[in-house]
Amino acid sequence: MHSVLLQLKNELTPFEFDNYISQLSYNEKYSRDDRIVLNAPNIFIVSWIKTKYANKIAYLFETHSGFKPEVIIEVSNPNKKKENKPNIRKQNSASNLNPSFTFASFVVGNSNTFAFNVAKTVAQNQSTSYNPLVIYGNTGLGKTHLLNAIGNANVSVGKNVIYTTSEQFLNDFLLHIRNNTMERFRQKYRACDYLLIDDIQFLSGKDQIQEEFFHTFNELKENNKQIVLTSDRPPKNMNGLEERLKTRFTSGLLADIQPPELETKINIIRAKCELDGIHLNDSITNFIAANINDNIREIEGVLVKLNFSMNVTNIQEISLDFVKDILKEYIKESKESVDMDSIIETVSKYYNLKPSDIKGRSRSKNIVTARKIVIYLARTLTPNSMPYLANYFGMKDHSTVSKAMKSIQNEINENQNFKTIIEEIKNKIK
Repeated sequence: MHSVLLQLKNELTPFEFDNYISQLSYNEKYSRDDRIVLNAPNIFIVSWIKTKYANKIAYLFETHSGFKPEVIIEVSNPNKKKENKPNIRKQNSASNLNPSFTFASFVVGNSNTFAFNVAKTVAQNQSTSYNPLVIYGNTGLGKTHLLNAIGNANVSVGKNVIYTTSEQFLNDFLLHIRNNTMERFRQKYRACDYLLIDDIQFLSGKDQIQEEFFHTFNELKENNKQIVLTSDRPPKNMNGLEERLKTRFTSGLLADIQPPELETKINIIRAKCELDGIHLNDSITNFIAANINDNIREIEGVLVKLNFSMNVTNIQEISLDFVKDILKEYIKESKESVDMDSIIETVSKYYNLKPSDIKGRSRSKNIVTARKIVIYLARTLTPNSMPYLANYFGMKDHSTVSKAMKSIQNEINENQNFKTIIEEIKNKIK
């Protein structure tokens, strides 16, 4: 155990290791060869380690011992009168699923509704439709959550589920080749009801494992077993992936997840705060949503750090200044190289307009609002003068620019939601 954690130390920042991994203790009483039980002092550290490091810890144990154990991380409670045994799942039922990733805990918004609904359908109807299902999108948008939710829903009803990453699948493949036990490998992956593989794009360029996966895919499909894959891009854009695999990946259904819109980010923060017992008022919640990137994992990391800092400082009430100080490394500073084009591009994309609409003379209400926001941001983020902006937009004189500035500033002062929108647009400007 000690050597595994030391190896992990070399791959993490000192902050991550000291504040999370070093808090773990090995529960010798409930651990055995095929199961590692670790205790952490509170639910926040448990949740963080499960999300970020559980699979890595299992892999490191495998490289040391030759077998892959189930890793269980639980809150330690020395004051309990009666010790409860950890919730042990069957070994054929996806030992490395994250139990907190369920459909109930997934926050649904416009950006992910389609993927969510399809994932639920697949979870309830094995191989009767959408087989395979490929969920794709940028990192940190909830693909892994949905994959785990499918697995958890089926483990709970006794299905044989295998959840793995493409890296773990490859490592398992190489391990069985070295040990001359490929028949055992094939039996493992071809006998399951659900095969769930995260980040399938990493099989690109690896011919031997692609050959093996091709035959595994065919075997599962022929036997009405469900295949669900995630990727950071659609199959057609996976360079180095064999055409016959691309064809099979697209023979089912592709579901993409887009970055969460502001309202969804706010709901995600509220849901995770409720789960973790963190109390934030609306202004702080909106501030975090507007200033943090669209990556949900980063939002989770921000809340973990915020909660950890609260516990360390024993602060009773969270202020906006406290949040700004704690999260300053996450929050983008005003960009020195911001120019008019980047502002117009970001605002037009946010309001689903063309840049030419904002630069034009249309008096449509939504275009006028977007144009005023561009003027406001150009004055606050760039050195451009009011006369320059008046000339840029073909206005009569700088007084029109001044009126636009005052209009936006008044709306910011009076409308908290509008203020949050402005902050989010600032954050998105490249």
